[in-house]
Amino acid sequence: MTNALTEQFPPLTTHEALVEANRCLYCYDAPCTQACPTHIDIPRFIKKIATANMLGSATTILSSNLLGATCARVCPVQELCEGACVLGSEHKPITIGRLQRHAMDHAFNHGLNGFLKPGPATGKRIAVIGAGPAGLSCAGELARRGHHVTIFEKRELAGGLSTYGIIVLREPVEIALAEADMIRQLGVDIQTGVDIGRDITAADLQSQFDAVFLSVGLGASPSLGIPGEDHVLDGLDYISRSKLDPASLLPGRSVLVIGAGNTAIDCATVAKRLGSQQVTMIYRRTEREMTAYDHEYSFVKNEGVSFEFLAQPVRVISENGVVTGLACVRTRLTPHPEPIEGSAFILPADQIIKAIGQNRPSIAVLLGLATERGLIGVNADLETSTPGIYAGGDCIRAKGAASTVMAVQDGKLAATAIHNKVMANG
Repeated sequence: MTNALTEQFPPLTTHEALVEANRCLYCYDAPCTQACPTHIDIPRFIKKIATANMLGSATTILSSNLLGATCARVCPVQELCEGACVLGSEHKPITIGRLQRHAMDHAFNHGLNGFLKPGPATGKRIAVIGAGPAGLSCAGELARRGHHVTIFEKRELAGGLSTYGIIVLREPVEIALAEADMIRQLGVDIQTGVDIGRDITAADLQSQFDAVFLSVGLGASPSLGIPGEDHVLDGLDYISRSKLDPASLLPGRSVLVIGAGNTAIDCATVAKRLGSQQVTMIYRRTEREMTAYDHEYSFVKNEGVSFEFLAQPVRVISENGVVTGLACVRTRLTPHPEPIEGSAFILPADQIIKAIGQNRPSIAVLLGLATERGLIGVNADLETSTPGIYAGGDCIRAKGAASTVMAVQDGKLAATAIHNKVMANG
């Protein structure tokens, strides 16, 4: 079981990294750098690997992206930097993600993360709500500018989805926690087990701090609204347990995963890796409408996962509290999924997992913030409708793709805007 949930790719050896780094053309105005949401100077950090300057390589990465170790593993590089590599048209693109991981792993393994230093103290106090990628990025960038930053995180561990919601095949929990510790070393106070509205009020935040940054992600999974749903496992909880308590997961022989996004694919992957004989993903639309990345879809098919498209669950079937199947109906797109009368069928299963997205963040209501499609509305500086309160990450992503690297960039941009505002206020 343990081996089944280790990282998908082994680390590059020193020789492999040197060979790969020397393939790079070190393009001027490199397309890969332009494609990176955090605009890491990719040719520069690769060149430093080629000259065995690992500290310099890590420094280059961290100057643009404080969560470089996480992003090296979880970024959809096929869609971003590697997808833009000029060698990709006729040759194999540079494996930028694995080279970045090589540099960052070297930095952490050799204690080189201590070179990050906080700036001279400004006397300004900033609160960050949520210790996910956006929050850690924002807090770290503010600490580098000399501000005193306190992160309030409601869960036991820092890291957000990097800790709880990204499967081990892509990122072990130790990597997320090591990055959180690096942010602590910048002087950031990370207080876990603190829930806004319960342990600290909105009024306290605004009276005790010069600015607030919200990095709260999204809420719990929505309800399927079908009979027997109490027998369905929550996808994010399933992934969290696979990382933090894998012994508690008892894989079914025949597993159904409801949903077709990246989280659903991760759930299906874990089930398959833990030994489930049959894993099937259920989606009420077609593969054309899947929200998962194309490369993730290809990956999970190679894992042996099956698909039932144009199928909508209507009832969980159980006997004496034990799941035996899922009743579904066929759908047609008009353009929305519409049940087809008389098309009912049953899929046998002894375990069902739902991964159908997440609810909108409730903190917007608590703080009286304007919203857009239920998400927190922000301006170009990532400031909300309440002056001095900023937000970033999944909780604002009403438009565009939600991803770890976009959350990190939000944190950077918000840190700059917050710094400029609090310093202008004297």
